Amino acid sequence: MTTTTSATRTVVTPGTPARRPRGVRKAHEGSRAETTTAWLFLAPFLVIFLLFTGVPAVLAIGASLTDMSARDIRDPLNVNFTGFDGFAAIIGNPGFQSAFLNTVLFVVLCVPISMGLGLALALMLNNGIRRLKTFFRAAAYIPVITNIVAAAVIWQYAFSITGPVNSVLGSLGLPEPNWLGDPGWAITTVVAMGVWRTTGTCMILFLAGLQAVPEEIYEAAATDGAGPWRRLWSITLPLLRPTTLLVTVLQTVSFLNIFEEPYLLTKGGPLGSTKSIALWVYEQFGFGNVSASMAGSVLLLVLVGVVAIVQFRILRPKH
Repeated sequence: MTTTTSATRTVVTPGTPARRPRGVRKAHEGSRAETTTAWLFLAPFLVIFLLFTGVPAVLAIGASLTDMSARDIRDPLNVNFTGFDGFAAIIGNPGFQSAFLNTVLFVVLCVPISMGLGLALALMLNNGIRRLKTFFRAAAYIPVITNIVAAAVIWQYAFSITGPVNSVLGSLGLPEPNWLGDPGWAITTVVAMGVWRTTGTCMILFLAGLQAVPEEIYEAAATDGAGPWRRLWSITLPLLRPTTLLVTVLQTVSFLNIFEEPYLLTKGGPLGSTKSIALWVYEQFGFGNVSASMAGSVLLLVLVGVVAIVQFRILRPKH
């Protein structure tokens, strides 16, 4: 069979595969080179992920299905397979149930408060504040990059019974609560520190989303007579939906795994009122209950995955 074109003549012998045109062959080779380059860049991350996340996760799942304790670490294969009995035991454990409720409380309180404050700061920096924008932006983000241990020491001093917070309250004639020793006030203090640490991250993400909204839309709405609140409700918030989804998922996952604030401020006390799931898992591992600690970790991982999937389903853009 012979094929003739205006530029070249190609002869194809029956039974032999047709050769690709030179331009298509170069494009295919370029695509393969890009794919190879992409895998080479990804390779270090994949190796580190497999070594420090993938393999430990598989080992943790395996240990959660046994009765492994600290005495079995030298001979981890000499343990009894218990199936899901370990999961049933920790689900019925009052300490784990209390830690679960505390974690839910942290998420319910910290996520909306930090997101609301972050959005308010982003709106002020994007529209309201005209001078010293960089200063205010840096000031709001400093808690995010502050060393958590140093911050916790300052918070412990500030909210101690004789600390400066109570001194100010006392000078105003107000009650001086035991911020870190009373169960109700202790969880309030931990929530306040969690919000203080994460509001800057929310502000930066919302600010990036606000700066991506075209200014022409606001100008057209203002021409049609829409006021500031109308523009916020009908333009800003709908167009920030993808950013809101991202911030919600990141904040929820962060507070489901909350550990540093309760551990450094109150050690999970008093009376376990600030103990989170992550802190409970840490304590069980320290007590030598390896299988219970691993089962708790797996349950926390499943909880984080389920919550993230539900949030993506509810908050994803409609169009």
